[in-house]
Amino acid sequence: MSVTTTLTKLLAAGALLATVATGAAAQERTLRLGHLANETNSWHLAAVRFAEELSSLTDGRIAVEVFPNSSIGTEMDLLNGMQLGTVDMTITGESLQNWAPMAALLAVPYAYRATEHMDEVASGEIGDQIEAQIIENAQIRPVAYFARGPRNLTSNRAIPTPDDLNGLRMRVPNVPLFIDVWSALGAAPGPMAFSEVFTSLQNGTIESQENPLALIRSASFYEVQSHVNLTEHVRSWIYLALAESTWQSLSEEDQAAVMEAAARAQAYERDLFEQSLAEDRAFLEENGMTFVEVDGAAYAAAARDAVLANVSDEIRPIVASLFGE
Repeated sequence: MSVTTTLTKLLAAGALLATVATGAAAQERTLRLGHLANETNSWHLAAVRFAEELSSLTDGRIAVEVFPNSSIGTEMDLLNGMQLGTVDMTITGESLQNWAPMAALLAVPYAYRATEHMDEVASGEIGDQIEAQIIENAQIRPVAYFARGPRNLTSNRAIPTPDDLNGLRMRVPNVPLFIDVWSALGAAPGPMAFSEVFTSLQNGTIESQENPLALIRSASFYEVQSHVNLTEHVRSWIYLALAESTWQSLSEEDQAAVMEAAARAQAYERDLFEQSLAEDRAFLEENGMTFVEVDGAAYAAAARDAVLANVSDEIRPIVASLFGE
């Protein structure tokens, strides 16, 4: 069974269960969880699982009502709402840099060699420091984290080493760090609205772009690009987070239930995430794309100085240590 089919069935079942849970606990306490993903996204399904688990662990005393698709606000609206007490939870990432500079560590190019390395950081001492700063500065408490698909370079030829970039014209997000890193690697990067990328690849204005496999698939880049170079240059995570004011209003017993429900949701999301990566790769290969193993160490070494020059003074020593591991 494909992950798409699985997600559809899980969504239907999860929505029903979440509705039942909400109804059971509505007379005591209902938490509002808003996020930007759609209903088939693994983050949403994990949020629904969190709602089910928390209801079960509290015997229905606490319910969670999940609002996908930015239906109760943008990411910044939700973060501000959590600080004001009008929203209880969200799923968020680098936007937390507005309050906590260490949140920039969630998505630094070539800082994490593999998903396992990223997990070690996110769940270890550095992760604890990031979360502590978020709690103190933003009054928002991370309770779990979800992985994001690594970003990969697409093209119409194999690019196994930085030397093979050779001035490749490529689209990157309008982020100075990304522009400087790809320039240092030997490409000719430039920002462009995402809506223009497909046509620009089609007519040859640009030769390449970089994104996670899921987006390469959903944007149909396989129709205008022949290769996926497994640069995996950005590995990142995102937090399931609770307003600190909501956390402080809970009993110790209910705080423990929140953390246990969050841990279960995190494990569930990771299973969905890994299924999605496998299915996206299979789909792209079936539609003619060639996957290219690259010299990751050479790419990381060439990017290092540009990365360090672009991160803040506060996190630069940490990033340097990550590159040195």
